This record gives sequence, C-alpha cells and structure tokens, in this order.
Amino acid sequence: MLLLLVTLLAAGPIMAAETKRIVMLGDSLTAGYGLAAGDELPVRLEEALAAEGVEATVENAGVSGDTTAGGLSRLDWAVQGQPDLVIVALGANDGLRGIDPADTRRNLAAILERLKQRDVPAMLAGMLAPPNMGADYGKAFNAIYPDLSESEGVPLYPFLLDGVAAEPALNQDDGMHPNAEGAKLIAERLAGPVAAALDQE
Repeated sequence: MLLLLVTLLAAGPIMAAETKRIVMLGDSLTAGYGLAAGDELPVRLEEALAAEGVEATVENAGVSGDTTAGGLSRLDWAVQGQPDLVIVALGANDGLRGIDPADTRRNLAAILERLKQRDVPAMLAGMLAPPNMGADYGKAFNAIYPDLSESEGVPLYPFLLDGVAAEPALNQDDGMHPNAEGAKLIAERLAGPVAAALDQE
C-alpha cells in the first residue's frame, strides 16, 4: 500500500494537465478594438477553453488595421518560441479594402508554410468578403480559407464572426466590431474547435 501511494504521488506532476500556449494572430477583432480590458477575444477564449476543461494561455497578437501582408511581415516576432497552436485570424481588412484575393491567399499560405517550417501547429479562422464588394470578389475571397485548410492540412473555423456579424445587439456602433457580448459569444463558439485542434497535435 505504501509503495502504491508513493508511486501515485510521484506520477502526480506527470498526470497533471499541461497548460497549452496559444497565440492569436489577427487584427482589430483580436486586438479588442473598442473593448475594455478583459473583454478582448483572446481573454474570452481563454475563459471559454477553461469552461471546456482546457487549461491554456491565449496570447493576443492582434494589431488593429492589420492585413494578411502585415501579419506575414511581423510573424516571426509576433509568434515567438514554440506555441501549441497559432490561430491565424487575418483577412477582414483585406476584404474591406478590396485587396486582390490572390494576394490574400498568397499571404495566408506563406504564414501557414512558415509556421509549418517551424513545426508550429496552426488553425485558420476564416472571414467572408463584405457583400458590397460584389459577387465575383466574394466568390474568390470566400474560397480562400476552405481551400487553404485543405491544401495546407490545417483545421478551419469557417467564419470568425459567425453568429455575431450583422447582429446590432452584439456589435459596437460601427456595426463591424463585436462588443463585449459579441466577443464572448465568438469565444464560446470558437472554444470547441480550438480544443479539437489542440488534440490533433
């Protein structure tokens, strides 16, 4: 009995859940534009993951106004070391600015390839083109994320703003940035897929 107790105590630290390190690479939606401290999406995601039984720290690598080109240019210093997962949540500003979808695709692919070279797992958080950009632009832009998910072999959360976009009660006055309740809902919806992506490591 004593030997069993000693064995269990020795195994305790090994059996303890490891805290996962996640980096969220994004724009103002990640940075928390217009939100009070503590309401930013990465903070809310950390809380939502805890509710799912996943111990994780979610680092905020969001820069307001950033495009996929900007994310690519700052990738190496924004994502340092070997995180357990990088959530690539870029592209909203590309769509708003009407950037050529081919450029957006190329930038995202380069981000994913560079992370792969560093042996850092990645997940794509997709975006949809604004309706006012027209059907052709929307078709080309909206195909980027599922196509890259398949070709690069990374998990996809199809639309970061799912359930929040175009819902006045969940957005700030500008109609584009989630308010505190919107950020909380995004985090709750995102937590399950993020947990699943961590399990695929």
